Amino acid sequence: MLASIEKYRVSVLAAVSTQFIMILNEKTLSQYDLSSLRILFTGGEAVPYERAAQFEESTGSKVLQFYGSNETGALSYTTTRDTREQRLKTAGRVIEWMDVKLLDEKTGRLAASNRGQPICRGLLTCKGYFNNEAGNRELFTADGHLTLSDIVTVDAEGYLTVVGRVGDCIIRGGKNISAAAVEEAVLRHPNIDTAAAVAMSDTTFGERVCIYVSLSEGAEVSLDDLVAFLLSQGISKEWIPEKMIVLPEMPTVSGGKIAKHVLRADIKWRTSADNDN
Repeated sequence: MLASIEKYRVSVLAAVSTQFIMILNEKTLSQYDLSSLRILFTGGEAVPYERAAQFEESTGSKVLQFYGSNETGALSYTTTRDTREQRLKTAGRVIEWMDVKLLDEKTGRLAASNRGQPICRGLLTCKGYFNNEAGNRELFTADGHLTLSDIVTVDAEGYLTVVGRVGDCIIRGGKNISAAAVEEAVLRHPNIDTAAAVAMSDTTFGERVCIYVSLSEGAEVSLDDLVAFLLSQGISKEWIPEKMIVLPEMPTVSGGKIAKHVLRADIKWRTSADNDN
């Protein structure tokens, strides 16, 4: 892909976080002429700020985030007129004609705060799944809004920020820990290329934090190393992973996102095997 960007003078690139992080991890990156690249469009999930900033510094392009899904189309977007903080830390302003509302995570009713699960209805949304009534019942609310599976916040200026996934939290001792927040903290480690936090069952706390990582080529990072790094960053002790599993590469689904269902099945198998032994 890097060779193609150089050869065809590509100016706009669309890539999810996993994909543009893979670009940054490529040791030969500096050997390619990427001066034609003006824009990286990314989004659809929580984007790690430090890695997005690194992409801008490495390529000279600007990172623009958007938020939405295949079914809804875009709900929000950033532009080159936005500040760097707005572009890299938010998914941009909500598109007013998309009629976006937030549902309370616990009650499923309209949220009283600026945080919740987004639903929308507007010009960009699909009409539903073909010949899949069961899927449509899950996709649409009773009044015809489409649902998304994320948790977001919307600030006073209308900027939307993805803070996690519905169900993608770890409940340790009754406290909810955002998997996305843990992953962003772990990705600050200079020798960790990709990271995915999942819950592992525990008889005392209910769940504990397990982190899957892939490392930079030739690097070695132990759990103790990671814990010491996170504590030096001032990370809350509740977020600290209590198990780390190193993989040569992360399993992914179509589109390049990390396949967390595979990791959840893996940690369930690993903990069951430990208990059997």
